[in-house]
Formats: sequence, structure tokens, C-alpha cells
Amino acid sequence: MQFEYAFVKAVHIATANGAQFIGELDRIGTLAVGKAADIVVIRGNPAANIIDTEKVEIVCKDGIGYDSAKLIESVKGLVGLR
Repeated sequence: MQFEYAFVKAVHIATANGAQFIGELDRIGTLAVGKAADIVVIRGNPAANIIDTEKVEIVCKDGIGYDSAKLIESVKGLVGLR
């Protein structure tokens, strides 16, 4: 339970607190209608089981959803070579 609380607080600090610090909380940092957001959809609950952070289903960047398995496959053998 302590880990779950710490994980949730760490995500909040990195997102909402970070946006507030740079004066952009009205535009980014939390999910709300009208805000810009890049998100990651994870199968599971990384707050309860940190290994779930490896179970990424979809990555949304600039309004486009990407299938994580296809992204990983597309760079297989390339990552770390350059």
C-alpha cells in the first residue's frame, strides 16, 4: 500500500506539479477537455505492481495512437546501434 501511494504521488509530481512549476497547468499536466496530452495506456496497475509498466498497450502522442507492439517491432535490431 505504501508503494502504491508513493507511485501515485511520483506521477502527480512529474505531471501536474511539473506543469504548475512551469506555469502551464491550464494547458498541460492533467487530463481534461481542451488540454494537450500525450498518454500511455497500460494493462494492469503499475501502482500496485511496478512490472505492469512494461505492459504498454497504446501510446498517444500529438493526438495519434500508436500500437506499442508494432513500435517495438519496427525498431528491433536498430535500438542502440546508432
